[in-house]
Amino acid sequence: MQSVEAVVPRDPDACWRAFTDPSTLAAWVPGLRRSRVIATDAAGRPQEILFEFGSSSTYSLVYTYDHAAREVAWQPRTGKHDAVAGFARFERVDGGTRVIYALKQGDGRSPAEKALGDLDALIAAFVRFVADEKRR
Repeated sequence: MQSVEAVVPRDPDACWRAFTDPSTLAAWVPGLRRSRVIATDAAGRPQEILFEFGSSSTYSLVYTYDHAAREVAWQPRTGKHDAVAGFARFERVDGGTRVIYALKQGDGRSPAEKALGDLDALIAAFVRFVADEKRR
């Protein structure tokens, strides 16, 4: 699994909320056409989300949360061949939050879908999204 890091000029809780809000995923995840929460956990957080990604991929991811460590992880449930697995962690640093984003793409993804799932592009899109949220 590969990972990237970036520092966001926002506090960790703001980054955590932005990352774990399924209603905003399509605003910053390149190639995501649609997402729908299938199940929630006892705390009301998304436990399983169905994704429509790229030109034709559909898969669901199951999420686990460690709020104390500010880490969220995901694994595929359906459509594993086209899905992704990974985690994101949010650490307080001087000037904001270090975001560590790790991802393993499914072997069935097309070259175009793999390009959309490029880690550098994903982290840059998230940083832009969170920075824009601050201005709203």
